[in-house]
Amino acid sequence: MAYFKDIIGQIQIKDHLQTALQQKNISHAYLFTGDVGSGRHTMADAFTKALLCESPKPDGDSCGRCKSCLQTESGNHPDIHYISHEKFNIRVDEIREQLNNDIQIKPYSSPYKVYIIPDAHRMNEQAQNALLKTLEEPPAYAVIILLCDNASSLLPTITSRCITLQMKPVSKEEIANYLMKKKQMEADRAQIAAGFCQGNIGQAIRFASSEDFLEMKTQVLQLLKQIDTMALPAIVEVIRGFSRDKGNFYDYLDLMLLWYRDILMYKATKDANILLYQEEYSAIKEQASKRSYEDIERIIQAIDKVKIRLDANVNFDLAIELMLLTIKE
Repeated sequence: MAYFKDIIGQIQIKDHLQTALQQKNISHAYLFTGDVGSGRHTMADAFTKALLCESPKPDGDSCGRCKSCLQTESGNHPDIHYISHEKFNIRVDEIREQLNNDIQIKPYSSPYKVYIIPDAHRMNEQAQNALLKTLEEPPAYAVIILLCDNASSLLPTITSRCITLQMKPVSKEEIANYLMKKKQMEADRAQIAAGFCQGNIGQAIRFASSEDFLEMKTQVLQLLKQIDTMALPAIVEVIRGFSRDKGNFYDYLDLMLLWYRDILMYKATKDANILLYQEEYSAIKEQASKRSYEDIERIIQAIDKVKIRLDANVNFDLAIELMLLTIKE
């Protein structure tokens, strides 16, 4: 479990939460939004740990030594509840059983009882309406924390009852320094990972810890530079090869996404200095001249949709073919 001091960037959010802790001005509901890897989960964990800490530091951070902190770090705190779900969506019965029915029971050992919904964007409408009833009249000791990709996926009646905290991209310099100091990474590799992660610290750590990152980048570039002249079955076969390493497959998709974002940025600015794939300037310039803004945006959306479809257990080949048809068109 993290401390506020260990979180890279996010100064405004840390200041807000630590001030609330110092002043004991705690809201009954918080909404942390940001992409996967943006640090929303880490921030929520640091806040929860500090909220339940028995001997908090003067700045509001947790002590890390009291019984509550040790229970939180071991994942066994009786007053912290993570809402889990069996299927892609969070159903109404899961909110009722794990949150609404349980929240009426007072805390076991702390002044607060914390409920964390890690995938709040996956609540269906019935589940959100069930949660809304609790948000309207929560017990004084209850703190509900929602984590989601985008606040627009939630009902306005939900977001209006939460303190919304949007995770911001972390600067390239901060990420590179973190990778070099905390992960003992060589400077060149740290700079590459920091550049590719687009301010997403979680993605940077994944890239940093992957021995295959440079090879993955090479494979993706080989495919994307030839994709217009390749037959669809041949492309599917290459991507199926990417998928054999399930742990890294989303990283392959992210590298593809960054390629098309580079094309879009170059088309809009004609500035090669802002490209992540700067060494591929000629190929990016050629692609930018061939495709319209609408074409590139459709491709970016199609790559994003693959992740959603795969999360929802859509057939792999079907999800990939839908993406490739958009690219080939």
